[in-house]
Amino acid sequence: MRARRALLAMLAAMPLAAAGVRETPLAEPKPTVEAPRRIVVSVSEADPARANAVFSNLINIQGFYGQDLVEILVVAYGPGLRHLLREESQVAERVASLQAYGIEFVACGATLDTLGLAPEAVLEGVQVVQNGLPEVVERQLMGWIHLRP
Repeated sequence: MRARRALLAMLAAMPLAAAGVRETPLAEPKPTVEAPRRIVVSVSEADPARANAVFSNLINIQGFYGQDLVEILVVAYGPGLRHLLREESQVAERVASLQAYGIEFVACGATLDTLGLAPEAVLEGVQVVQNGLPEVVERQLMGWIHLRP
């Protein structure tokens, strides 16, 4: 499966190379399986079109580095939490698809409390953390890169 993804990534890059598109150089230390790039992404808007745009960015990031060389964690809080609710999500299939490629999702427990919802209200495979923003802060302090696309 990894070899297939590497081949597909190489084939996808060929037209860009032929068109004179500059390759993005990797900073040192380069990512490895043991030390991948770690990216935490904030989602705080309720608009499904916006969420889908963010999710497309995640696929692009994973495609650039390769699934084994990047860890991606999506933290949903405030109005953005609605994307991870079983009863409300309009992007549930997309979330499940991203999870199948190793992208993790966490939901803000404080937002769930504000909405009067239990942790079981989130989509399958979504972890609930006590508070979304401190999760982002702590990940940054552990060396994760924070993106808010």
